[in-house]
Amino acid sequence: MTESGAIDTIVQDIIASLKDLPGALLPILHGIQDRLGYIPADAVPDIAKALNLSRAEVHGVISFYHYFRETPPGKTTVHVCRAESCQAKGAKALEAHVKNTLGIDYHETTADGAFSLEPVYCLGLCSVSPSMQIGEQLYGHASAELFDSVIHAEEASA
Repeated sequence: MTESGAIDTIVQDIIASLKDLPGALLPILHGIQDRLGYIPADAVPDIAKALNLSRAEVHGVISFYHYFRETPPGKTTVHVCRAESCQAKGAKALEAHVKNTLGIDYHETTADGAFSLEPVYCLGLCSVSPSMQIGEQLYGHASAELFDSVIHAEEASA
């Protein structure tokens, strides 16, 4: 089975298992993203048909929620906290450095597929602001230097 065929099978299985739930659209979208890491464009017509919605309605929900991705994520996702505490402690400068270093903006992935950048609105580390998450690891008192050292270690282990 091709990769495309495998993805289609996963999407169809998720739709079939969740389509009868009340308010099934969000559980289906979450299910697909949890399994694939994103919502493939080819899934939208299938979801719409199964739920008797228009493609525009499905796409509108996907594009409304920042959590949903329409492209595959990078190998490692970088989250920079944008909550008030982090903003007050220098997150804007950290954000600018991360974007410049990776050469991408929020909701984008580096050309080599190594990193995706996503905003987050609280990592629960307010007492050690600013904070970020790289992969599964949380970092408080985040700085440009800390980001650089973690990213270089990630690149070296790849």
